[in-house]
Amino acid sequence: MSESESLDWRGESSAVAVLSFDVDAESPIVAADGRHADNAMAMSHQAYGPNVGVPRLLELLADYELPASFFVPGLTADRYPATVEQILEAGHEIGHHSYSHRSPLLLGTDGERADFERALAALERFGVKPRGHRAAGWEARWQTAELVIEHGLEYDSSLMGHDRPYRLLTAAGPLIELPVHWSLDDWEQYAFLPNPDIGRVIESPRKVAEMWKLELEAMRRHKGLFMLTCHPFLSGRPSRVEALREVIEHALSLDYKFMQAAEVAAQASLDPELPEQDHGPLDLDSQIFPRSDSPERR
Repeated sequence: MSESESLDWRGESSAVAVLSFDVDAESPIVAADGRHADNAMAMSHQAYGPNVGVPRLLELLADYELPASFFVPGLTADRYPATVEQILEAGHEIGHHSYSHRSPLLLGTDGERADFERALAALERFGVKPRGHRAAGWEARWQTAELVIEHGLEYDSSLMGHDRPYRLLTAAGPLIELPVHWSLDDWEQYAFLPNPDIGRVIESPRKVAEMWKLELEAMRRHKGLFMLTCHPFLSGRPSRVEALREVIEHALSLDYKFMQAAEVAAQASLDPELPEQDHGPLDLDSQIFPRSDSPERR
């Protein structure tokens, strides 16, 4: 084996998967509007995640002795300390996922910094110094990566510029990016609430499992990273847990190695052939591309 092969981000594995879980709880709902805190149905829908979904998903992971990465908003950590302790006791990674789940695009520079640092403080109360970051709603600003670097985190997992780990070349230095995509996000498959409107389609878990199994096969062929993003309030439901079990068993049949995101990032940082991308805003003519007052939201 050559030196470059030995430093490949996959290590000695033929295919790598990360099971990541965003433990959002109530945060994305109240981030949309604080008045939703008065909606008992919506709050119970979200509380299902830390109260029921996380323990059930931890059992699933234990069944196969698999590692996983849980991205926990600071608000969730403050409201559900026992859930954070359960994740830590099971040996899984906890990553930074904002404090309030408000979009960095809406917070601006000072607001994003305050929210970012409040999230760090919330996790620090559990002795957690996160190695990785995931922006709320994946809505990172161009400056978000520099904030991640400034605070000593090793990787980001919010962008979609590749399907393998890649290196962001920022004004503050390089940062490992572990890319995500809508096709590997359970929110696009299962999210539904009448108020606030977080989604309007509830797909069959059988259909979702089939789609993700095809992604496993394709990522293996194209040497990509299978980065699955699930939310315990969605994928913690019984039929969806069993669909995820089917996906896991298919991955194991394809000789996938499951790793925590931080472990993948550490290996990627040693890969001399890792793809690199310049990271910075577009220089647009404002007369041709005028800006609206606020960003579009999904």
